[in-house]
Amino acid sequence: MSNWRKDHLGTSSSEPLPVVIIGNGPSGICLSYLLSGYTPYVKPDVVHPHPLLQRKLTEAPGVSILDQDLDYLSEGLEGRCQSPVALLFDALLRPDTDFGGNMESVLTWKHQKERAIPHMVLGRNLPGGAWHSIEGSMVTLSQGQWMGLPDLQVKEWMCRRRRGLRNSRATAGDIAHYYRDYVTKKGLGHNFVSGAVVTAVEWGTPASSGSGAQDPGPLFQVSGFLTTEDQSRQPFSLCARNVVLATGTSDSPARLGIPGEALPFVHYELSALEAATRAGTVSPASEPVLIVGAGLSAADAVLYARHYNIPVIHAFRRPVHDPGLVFNQLPKMLYPEYHKVHQMMREQSILSPSPYEGYCSLPEHQLLLLKEDRQAVFQDPEGLQKVFGVALVLVLIGSHPDLSFLPGAGANLAMDPDQPLSAKRNPIDVDPFTYQSTHQEGLYAVGPLVGDNFVRFVQGGALAVASSLLRKEARQPP
Repeated sequence: MSNWRKDHLGTSSSEPLPVVIIGNGPSGICLSYLLSGYTPYVKPDVVHPHPLLQRKLTEAPGVSILDQDLDYLSEGLEGRCQSPVALLFDALLRPDTDFGGNMESVLTWKHQKERAIPHMVLGRNLPGGAWHSIEGSMVTLSQGQWMGLPDLQVKEWMCRRRRGLRNSRATAGDIAHYYRDYVTKKGLGHNFVSGAVVTAVEWGTPASSGSGAQDPGPLFQVSGFLTTEDQSRQPFSLCARNVVLATGTSDSPARLGIPGEALPFVHYELSALEAATRAGTVSPASEPVLIVGAGLSAADAVLYARHYNIPVIHAFRRPVHDPGLVFNQLPKMLYPEYHKVHQMMREQSILSPSPYEGYCSLPEHQLLLLKEDRQAVFQDPEGLQKVFGVALVLVLIGSHPDLSFLPGAGANLAMDPDQPLSAKRNPIDVDPFTYQSTHQEGLYAVGPLVGDNFVRFVQGGALAVASSLLRKEARQPP
């Protein structure tokens, strides 16, 4: 660890850091890249396929995108995301990707060290965040080219490693490796602290500097511990002028809230099924694995179990033809394996047996309770109860962000402070062009916490934050 990081992570008082980023996934990595002096400019003589955006880009030749009016540039853009800045940055990085094209980015990057803002990125895992917790052979939902970060295409990186995309998609293991490699190749490693668990973020009133003048904005105190190589915990505490929440939402799995859910055979991660398979706890001859949920994580678990011929009971509350099911929103050509699961969900219902031996679908069934003797009790659509013996239960119904380190667990930062924080239904309320909290100056949030759920779109949040912080640092006029 560098002396610079040691000084700031120590308990002794030191000059506040301009920025602390909590979370080292794609959002945190992209923001670190932008705060390290890497500056995007529009390539000279390039023509963007979006006529309105092209006209606006020609109005400020030679001016960095970070120094332009993001509200003005993003006006009129439409796409698969609600964030205008996310659509803007995506349009600049991948100009015609939604129309099946592969036009190169209209941006060129200059490393201007004088524009760098000192910052620290704190993460529990290695750079890449939750991607290191996903089973490595799983194929990404998004196309491989959409998983990339600025100025290093995934396809180009994989070619150098003599790896190939599968049906235009990459494995989770490849992507996790790509994010680690990105931090190294772009020279960002000195900003990253792995094995860091944040336990508290507090803020107060603006502090006075030694000259007696008051520093703008509140100061944040970020506390936690580092997990060392011998698994001991080393406490840290540091002071920052700005804090960026980039933790994602996979920290705390959603629970059913039913009797028996705390029993030891109930799990919330696919890795539990992998471990049980290796240990022989589940096998083709065992009782079925019960998989609860109708999303992609549940589908991944079904695919894994089927690969090892492990019998499966697949239960979910929605009807199989519900348009809200994610399978009904995915192109069949790109996602054949998920559509196969959806086909099984439709055709192998308990009411209509068909050729998928070892798989049983329970649509519109509610799990009522789990018993110590591994009996699962359901209620069907008619209100009748059914009982099944199971070897293992996997509850894969989504997850919630763990913001327990914030005052009130961050509830007062949500769009509706009276409702639980939810990435889909009640995200953190931020200004759409700076991503600064509307409730707390100096506190920013990016990625799934604000409803940007795909890697290709989280980068727009990083652009907005970097632009805002550069203006705050008074390196550029407002």
